[in-house]
Amino acid sequence: LVTYAASLLNDAQVEILDLNDYEMPLFSVDREAELGHPELAQKFFALIGDCDGVIISLAEHNGNYSAAYKNLFDWASRIDPKVYQNKPVVLLATSPGGRGGKGVLEIALNSMPRYAAKIKASLSVPGFYDVFDSEKAEITDPVLRQQIAETVNSL
Repeated sequence: LVTYAASLLNDAQVEILDLNDYEMPLFSVDREAELGHPELAQKFFALIGDCDGVIISLAEHNGNYSAAYKNLFDWASRIDPKVYQNKPVVLLATSPGGRGGKGVLEIALNSMPRYAAKIKASLSVPGFYDVFDSEKAEITDPVLRQQIAETVNSL
């Protein structure tokens, strides 16, 4: 979803981050005392600092953040609690179901501003596999396609 959404930005240089590239030990204060701030957490934090805006597509696991996202966030928040560094942020969520990740989106909308995210817009995309054509890499529903474009271009 985030790759598609980012493709709708006009005249923007985009870097897509894959959480699989930021795999680190599970955060704990004991590991932090042992490891300090892992290089991958520092890289992630620096990338946020270097950008003009952030689009985040949240996966929902049991109504909450995915473990991969939460772990990366936890490590980054130990570098500086203002993880999002006052950057404008657009939040997206999706799932195969009818709620479209609304649970995790609500959590993010409530918590991210405390970590210096300037939320510009958000959108839940229900039934992702029903509305996304993977061969063409596009949203097939014209109304939803327009909503995503408007949401992303609020940056």
